Formats: sequence, C-alpha cells, structure tokens
Amino acid sequence: MTGKLNGSCFYNLSYFYVDCAVNTWRSSCGTMPERLTEMLMDTWTPLIILWITVLPSIFMAPMNQSQVLPSGSSTGLKRLTEEQRVLNRSKRGWVWNQMFVLEEFSGPEPILVGRLHTDLDPGSSKIKYILSGDGAGTIFVINDKTGDIHAMKRLDREEKAEYTLTAQAVDRDTNKPLEPPSEFIIKVQDINDNAPEFVDGPYHATVPEMSVVGTFVTKVTATDADDPVYGNSAKLVYSILEGQPYFSIEPHTAIIKTALPNMDREAKEEYFVVIQAKDMGGHMGGLSGTTTVTITLTDVNDNPPKFAQSLYHFSVMEDVALGEPIGRVKANDLDIGENAKSSYDIIEGDGMDIFEITTDAQTQDGIIRVRKPLDFETKKSYTLKVEAANIHIDPRFISGGPFKDTATVKIVVEDADEPPVFSSLTYLLEVHENAAINSVIGQVTAHDPDVSSSPIRFSIDRHTDLERQFNINAEDGKITLATPLDRETNMWHNITIVATETRNHSQVSRVPVAIKVLDVNDNAPEFASEHEAFLCENGKPGQVIQIVSAVDKDDPKNGHYFLYSLLPEMVNNPNFTIKKNEGD
Repeated sequence: MTGKLNGSCFYNLSYFYVDCAVNTWRSSCGTMPERLTEMLMDTWTPLIILWITVLPSIFMAPMNQSQVLPSGSSTGLKRLTEEQRVLNRSKRGWVWNQMFVLEEFSGPEPILVGRLHTDLDPGSSKIKYILSGDGAGTIFVINDKTGDIHAMKRLDREEKAEYTLTAQAVDRDTNKPLEPPSEFIIKVQDINDNAPEFVDGPYHATVPEMSVVGTFVTKVTATDADDPVYGNSAKLVYSILEGQPYFSIEPHTAIIKTALPNMDREAKEEYFVVIQAKDMGGHMGGLSGTTTVTITLTDVNDNPPKFAQSLYHFSVMEDVALGEPIGRVKANDLDIGENAKSSYDIIEGDGMDIFEITTDAQTQDGIIRVRKPLDFETKKSYTLKVEAANIHIDPRFISGGPFKDTATVKIVVEDADEPPVFSSLTYLLEVHENAAINSVIGQVTAHDPDVSSSPIRFSIDRHTDLERQFNINAEDGKITLATPLDRETNMWHNITIVATETRNHSQVSRVPVAIKVLDVNDNAPEFASEHEAFLCENGKPGQVIQIVSAVDKDDPKNGHYFLYSLLPEMVNNPNFTIKKNEGD
C-alpha cells in the first residue's frame, strides 16, 4: 500500500473485511439461518469496535513523507519514508486527513485522536505544535513536541458531533510561525448509545367498529438521537408487543392498521396496544423503546332497536286529562349516540285515534298519551301495536335489518267516580210575569254516569239567586216560583242549579239556567209628557192645536195601539174635538 494511510480508510477496509468474511462463509456453507447470521454479527461487532478505537490512534495520525516510523519498522519502510520526505519538501505544508474519535469511549489513559505533522519537521525538537479552537486545552490536548492529540474527556456525539480546531507550527526558540495556521475537523464517531424514544406518546386513536382488515388507525413516530447516516444505530423497526391479533403495524412506517374483521364495539370497546421501536434495523443487540396506544372503537349503527318485552299492560282512569302520559315503552339499542335514537309510532289497533306516542329525547322512551276523552261505560280496553325504528340508518349494514321492532300494548280503562251529568249543557225557561207563586216554571234532569249509579239531589246556588225568587225540588229538579215577577223590573233571571251525588257529596255538577219573564198587559198607557196648548182668538175651525202621544210599560207582541178621546165632561164641548192621527 502506497501513499497516505488514514483511519477512515482503515475503518472501511476493516468493515469490508468483515463483510467479505461473512459472505465467504455463506458461499461456502450455503444459506445461513437468520439466527446464525445474527450470532456471527454479534461476534464480529466487538472486534470492529476494537479496531475502530485502537487502530485509528496509530493510523489516523496524519502521515506524510517526513514522518518517522517506529523503531520496529523494517529497513524498506525507512527508505520509503525518506524518499517521501524528499518528494514533499517542496510543498511546505501540513499533511493530514480528517480525524475521528469514538464517542463514549473511556479508559485509564487519554484517547489518542491523531497526530499532526508538518513536512518542515526534521525530527528535531525545533518545532513546537500549538492547538486552538473548539475544546482546545480542555477537551483536546496536543503534545507540542510530537503533535499527538489526545481526547481528555468522554465525548458524546449527540451533544456535539464535530470540533473545528486550528493547528500551527512555530519555532520553539523564537515562537515564529513556520507554517500558516490550518483548520481541521475532529469528528465524533457514533456508537449505538441512545434508545429510540416516542416523544409524543402515549397515543390515543379511534377507528370505527366493524372496519375491514387494513383500515388505517394511526401512525406513531419514534426518534433516535444516534447518527442516522453512520451505520444502523438510528435505523428503526417497529413491532407490536401487545395488541395482536387485533392490530398490526407496518415495520418501517409505523402505521397501525386493523388486523381482524368485524371488531364489535358492543363486545369490546377499548384496546391497549404496546408498540416497540428497535434500532440497528431490529437486529439483536439493538436498543428499543416502547409506547402505548389506546385504541377506541367508535360506534356505527349495526344494531336494531329491541323492545325489552313484547307485551305491555297499562291501566288508566277514564277521567284522565287529555295529553296526560299513561305509560312508557322502551326499545333498547346497543349502539350509542345518534345511532341509538329511535322514533315510535302506533301502526295498528282499535285506539289509534284515542292515543298517541311520542319519543322522550332524553331517555329515548316511547310515551303514550291520551288524545281524546275516555269513557269506561262505552269502552273498557284498547289494544295497540307500536313500532320503534332507528332514525339514522347506515347503508353498509342495511342487509342486517330491519332496524325496527314492534310490541303490543294493552290499555285497560278503569271506572272513575264521575260527577252527575245534566241532560243539557244549559237550560232556557220562560214564565209569564203574572205566574202564580209555587207554580212550576221548568225542570232540569241529571244522572250518575257510573255503573253503580248514585241518586242525585238538586239545589240552587243562592249566590245566583240572592232574592230567592225561585225554588227547586231536590228530588226531581222541578223549578218553582217563590216570589212575584215583574217583567218591567227584571226581564231575565240567571241562576245556577247544582246536582250532587247522595253517596259521594264531592261529586258535584253545575248547569246554568236562564229564565225569561214574559210580558202581560198589566200597565195602563201614560202620556209621554204634560201638554199645554195655546190658541189665537182668530183661530179657524179644523186648525190643529196640539198633538199628544202615550207610552205603555208593557211590551205586547204586536206592538201598542192606543185610543184617544176627550174626557166625558168635554165630549159635548162644541169648540174642540180629538181624532187619531192617520199614519201614526
């Protein structure tokens, strides 16, 4: 090998040698089992690290034609070195390559990183080497005579990957520069000393239940602080430690997918999955890190509503108020949220016009209410068929339908102690104003609608008959006159009749009775006003002196017709006469 030999070249040759050795073994022994391959790699890895660590201290030092080899070298190599020194004297410059130091390496002695050398160095002690720049004097120390550079501290590539330093050669006696300063770089070589980390974990993800195999769930990401360019220290492979056979993970992209079909949320809603990221391409000896992914199955409408029972029984009093709920039915749905919402309808029965059913938005119950009055005496029971149907249907599962269910509802009407019922909602009676006291002017009737009918007693609400002008027979409801009537004083009387059950005095009904007083001719006519007439002495026969008129408090059906005449003592008076005004 001629020319310069540096640590980088040596490392590449070493790695090539190992790889050739393995390949040679394979070619000679046939196909190597994977496990045996890993064992072989584990055997070679320490040797490679030893070569990288120790041999660069010897060969990575910059070598040039003027460098003196150790005393143990052969005579031929000495001759070659002298020839190279002669050839390069005309360049008058530094001769080295980039230096490397393995991170995290520590030992009893400082680590030799490399050696600086100038072609001006004749091997005497006239040359003094000076080092400046990143970490000079603290991390890196140079032997000012030999140019050897040592690392004094344990280095971490993840903290700082490379150091830029400046080298200078000066005359030891005069401190005058022998060469212009020259920069060089010491790179920290990576080792696999960092495990992968999931900085965003733990993760939470959701996926719809009943998803097909291969449905995307989520993607996780691990980071490795090691060098992604150098070797496989940061080459990650993902796998599932817990969570199979339900989910799978793509080993290089870390995409998690479903691995089983028809996972049912109603059977199991949540899964705890442990993901591992392993460096070194997943091979043995690599470092690993884990994270957890909590995967929740979201609901889809894959379950129909189902009534808790096929037959419901309810009873209701016949006097229940309209709109009052009389019972609840419930169709349970294993789904949740919108997928569990159902609407209820009455689809059959003999009471479709009597009852209605609505949905309770909070409980999803079906509430049955009364739409029309009930009558135990007319109909004592009803049978309805109710249906519950999902509001939101998922077309993907329509074949699993129907997404509805039916149940039978029997409603029994119970007898209530109802108040008496009058034969009419109102009564109108007429009586002449000259009717005799205790004469019957009308009658009201009422009955108990209950099966076990109770006798009825009638009375007058005296708050509506303060003058007590009327009486009523408590047994038969006949109304009689108690005091005389006068149409001209009060033509209408409005009273209220009360009907009470004799067996239950709390059951009471009331009915209004309007009594009209009819007119009789019991009032004489009266002149509308006092009249005083005047006549001139030259009045002529037939001249109208005065027009008079009369009124009558009575109100005959055919109107009033008055006859006017002079008083008897004035009948024979030849000067005046009176006659009806034609047309009035």
